[in-house]
Amino acid sequence: MDMNAYQQAALRTAASKGTPNEVFHLLLGLVGETGEIAEKAKKIIRDHDSDFAQWDLDDLAKELGDTLWYLAVLADHFGLPLADVAELNVKKLADRQQRDAIGGSGDNR
Repeated sequence: MDMNAYQQAALRTAASKGTPNEVFHLLLGLVGETGEIAEKAKKIIRDHDSDFAQWDLDDLAKELGDTLWYLAVLADHFGLPLADVAELNVKKLADRQQRDAIGGSGDNR
């Protein structure tokens, strides 16, 4: 599916931009969904000796989808097409790889 088409589809189930505190709702939702993924990973580490083959991939796909929904709606809230966000990220990573700067930390390395 095209990234911008996904974003437009996601917006059909989103609150309007004028909803009070909507940015906070979206930010907290994004963090909450990624936290759910991390929590499930923690349980695999704890209960399955870090055997990630034990991960329920259908469940993971659902959680990643929830995360994507929040990301898409948050990007739209600020007028950013999701495809542009994705393209910028790929270019940034390719530049880092070309400069052998994938490791380390910081956005501007």
